[in-house]
Amino acid sequence: MKTFLGFGKLVVLVSLFSLTGCGTYNRLVTLEQTVNKKWADVQSVYQRRADLIPNLVSTVAGAANFEKSTLTEVTNARASVGQVKLDPSKAPTDAAELEKFQKAQGQLSNALSRLLVVSENYPQLRATEAFQNLQAQLEGTENRISVERNNFNTAVQEYNTALERFPTNMLNKMFGFKPRPFFTAAAGAEKAPEVKFDFSKPGPTATP
Repeated sequence: MKTFLGFGKLVVLVSLFSLTGCGTYNRLVTLEQTVNKKWADVQSVYQRRADLIPNLVSTVAGAANFEKSTLTEVTNARASVGQVKLDPSKAPTDAAELEKFQKAQGQLSNALSRLLVVSENYPQLRATEAFQNLQAQLEGTENRISVERNNFNTAVQEYNTALERFPTNMLNKMFGFKPRPFFTAAAGAEKAPEVKFDFSKPGPTATP
């Protein structure tokens, strides 16, 4: 009789563990899919920015005496971004990969900021409808990038927290779930680019 009761308790415990495990697995799948969706949103807005750059460079290049070095920097930064290949449908699990991606995107952001600052010295360029439209689209895209990065970090925080909680922390490795890295604030991101005007040359020089 005691053996039967002991076996019954074991069956109940195993059943409860199975139910807990199924619930945990399903929740982690949902949270992981949310992280991947937010990552895809981030990639989408970054791609939108990259798609705007050729038209921006073409428009600015038409301005008389516009700094060629500034245009070259933007073009090279965009090319560097294209060399960092990450799966757009699945958020990275390697912090080093995300850091490399973020660094390349940060360099492009800085180059674009300098281009827009330098353009202040070219009122005829800024008065054109094409430049105004591109600037407005870029500014809107930069705002969306900030929003989507924050949304991604929020999803990652919820997912990573779930992985650390009991009893999930005893099961996640069994299921193969891994924590995801966050976007971090770039060093010096709070500082605007410094602009130094050299009146011996046709245009200003922007320095980081």
